Amino acid sequence: MIKAKIAELLKSNQFLQEVEVKGWVRSFRSNRFIALNDGSTINNIQCVIDFEKTNEDILKRITVGAAIKITGTLKESLGSQQSVEVEVKNVEILGDANPEEVKLTILSPKRHTLEKLREQAHLRIRTNTFGAVMRVRSKLSFAVHSYFQQNNFHYVNTPIITGSDAEGAGEMFRVTALDINNTPKNEAGEIDFKKDFFGKETNLTVSGQLEAETYAMGLGQVYTFGPTFRAENSNTSRHLAEFWMIEPEVAFTDLDGNMDLAEDFIKYVVKYALDNCKDDLDFLAERFQNEDKTKPEAERSEMGLLEKLQFVTQNNFKRVSYTEAIDILKNSKPNKKKKFQYPIDAWGADLQSEHERFLVEKHFKCPVILFDYPANIKAFYMRLNEDGKTVRAMDILFPGIGEIVGGSQREERLEVLQKKMRALDIDEKELWWYLDTRRFGTCVHSGFGLGFERLVQFVTGMTNIRDVIPFPRTPQNAEF
Repeated sequence: MIKAKIAELLKSNQFLQEVEVKGWVRSFRSNRFIALNDGSTINNIQCVIDFEKTNEDILKRITVGAAIKITGTLKESLGSQQSVEVEVKNVEILGDANPEEVKLTILSPKRHTLEKLREQAHLRIRTNTFGAVMRVRSKLSFAVHSYFQQNNFHYVNTPIITGSDAEGAGEMFRVTALDINNTPKNEAGEIDFKKDFFGKETNLTVSGQLEAETYAMGLGQVYTFGPTFRAENSNTSRHLAEFWMIEPEVAFTDLDGNMDLAEDFIKYVVKYALDNCKDDLDFLAERFQNEDKTKPEAERSEMGLLEKLQFVTQNNFKRVSYTEAIDILKNSKPNKKKKFQYPIDAWGADLQSEHERFLVEKHFKCPVILFDYPANIKAFYMRLNEDGKTVRAMDILFPGIGEIVGGSQREERLEVLQKKMRALDIDEKELWWYLDTRRFGTCVHSGFGLGFERLVQFVTGMTNIRDVIPFPRTPQNAEF
């Protein structure tokens, strides 16, 4: 007897073989046709049961959502919807699903909104949409490791609990073992973190970059891929409090090499999804198209989902300086007609999502890499250009998303780095180890960060970032 996943059985031509398959009932029609799914594919396998020879009590328990085991014969299907089906010999109920309760949950055939599904994150994975999204997410995760391993990068696990704020933004989740109802105080009346578990103030990491830089200084090229946390009170479709970051760091590489790496990496993982997630992407593309039809004409995508993914893999990204981008935005129709929520008046403005999307979707109509940003809107570790006012930073902008990658050539000159840290009131004693890398064989080096969920969003066509992570963490929401 063959014990197989549904994905394997649907591709099989081993007809008249005895098979055993387990899964959850998606539908049961005419007391005869069971649509069964086990999560291995978006497609169900049809199992045909002889209701006259099946115990009536068993038939009553074959309900939507029930977990069952079927043994039977794999046959060529006579129906047009599938190539194979199982002629059922025996059904065993592994887990019941009360039909009255099912009607109240997402397992009902009735369509639910994505917002409603988020309220049942433990069950939404049973739907076609979330099954497809999470299978694509899994494949993309594998592609990330595959790309870097094939290119001789070393995988480094950077700490989740840290004493440093890599971004300097201060929006961090504090980690403490102190009794919050009876916190020890120092002579100044402030919380005495010397009495805490680590003997100092610690937080959940916002980035593994600084630690990855130190390892690049010994291993040459490394990458991290792990959870990061931002205590940013942003209730938007683009932000999460807990998300996953991909962060490579490469020694002896300047900004141009960094842009080349980021573009090559993105093209690889997107192509991997196209090559390995056909059924799920076909479903998501149809969903994307149907959702697009409900939008005002001006907001509709000029390309379908699959077309957009293929476009990214087959075309060079447009490289544009920040200064050139500001000129384009200043002279754009939306800016002149005051359609931007944040008007562009002068050089030095921090670009918002609306500006990034205009550049990508309306002006260039392709992915864009912006580089050489004003120093005062970027982080302390980015290399200062000779003009003294811009840094060797780059952002990659994607249609429908805005910024998907942020990176830079790092400031390798000790004196310049110290001067920038002092200007921003960053404690040199806290980052003594980071500064040491500039004392012991410093060199040009670069890296970038890519928010994994934004990549999954782009590839799946989902509009809300909360719908591409299994259990979203957002302001006022830490359910499940």
